[in-house]
Amino acid sequence: MSFGAPLWLFTLALVPLAIAAAVRGRRRAKRYAIRFPAMSTLRAAVAAEPSRSRHLPAALALASIALLAVALARPHVTYRAATGSASLMLITDHSGSMAATDVQPTRLAAANAAANTFIDQLPSTVRVGAIGFGSTPDAVQGPAANHGAARSLIDAQSADGGTDTGDALNLALQLLQGSNPKHAPAAIVLLSDGAANTGPDPVTVARQAAHDHIPIYTVALGTAGGVIQSPNPYEPSVSVPPDPQLMAQIAQVSGARAFNAQSSDELSSIYKHLGSQLSTVSRKREITVVFAVAGLVLLLGAGITSVRWSGRLP
Repeated sequence: MSFGAPLWLFTLALVPLAIAAAVRGRRRAKRYAIRFPAMSTLRAAVAAEPSRSRHLPAALALASIALLAVALARPHVTYRAATGSASLMLITDHSGSMAATDVQPTRLAAANAAANTFIDQLPSTVRVGAIGFGSTPDAVQGPAANHGAARSLIDAQSADGGTDTGDALNLALQLLQGSNPKHAPAAIVLLSDGAANTGPDPVTVARQAAHDHIPIYTVALGTAGGVIQSPNPYEPSVSVPPDPQLMAQIAQVSGARAFNAQSSDELSSIYKHLGSQLSTVSRKREITVVFAVAGLVLLLGAGITSVRWSGRLP
């Protein structure tokens, strides 16, 4: 919860001050109790007024003061609402190392399934595009309202080639800049398992993305023990560990978040979270009226109970 006029919250100090004044007043009154020796009358008065009930009007009045003080501070709550329009680009690495089986059934198969999970979270108003890249970005679909086009591209990829992350990111930026409605939110989700070994520096492209206010969320896929089999049966397997440091740097420079996934379940969960997050926007709603009405109701209750249980001598 946030407040439009937080200085009014200092008026909450009136509550403990009122309590302290009431306690002090009661202690002071006890000094003169001996001046009224008509004990039978006092016993009748106490019996006529329940000890707990006599504190209720004051408690309601103090609670009312607290609620009205919060109302004056103009409280706001934050909530997530579906975005009216947005453009997203899914970039998937399908280099040869994506054939590794440390993520079942393979890294690439897990990535394709997770990408479809991501798309499932998106409303129809969100435009979705996809890029598959190995040694070059060789499969491209610009942002479109037809999510089926991106699904088809994702499902058709096969593991082969090097890792040209920089060109894939640069192409995604161009597509978003050329097709995204003015002021509509845009973002990129990049999945890769290895260091960029060809093309431009992806960190430089991430800086341009930050300048264009297009965050790049990254997912580093795979485990340190991942290997792929050599085509030559007489040669040993090739180690293909992921490069989470590069992926984290890309995300940080662009103003987004980086994730690491070492299993298909982790990857699916990450993509599901991203799909939900990127398809909604954070908004604030003022709830001053809620506190104001509650405070006035308690104030009315304080008045009614004060009349009902006010002390009267028989």
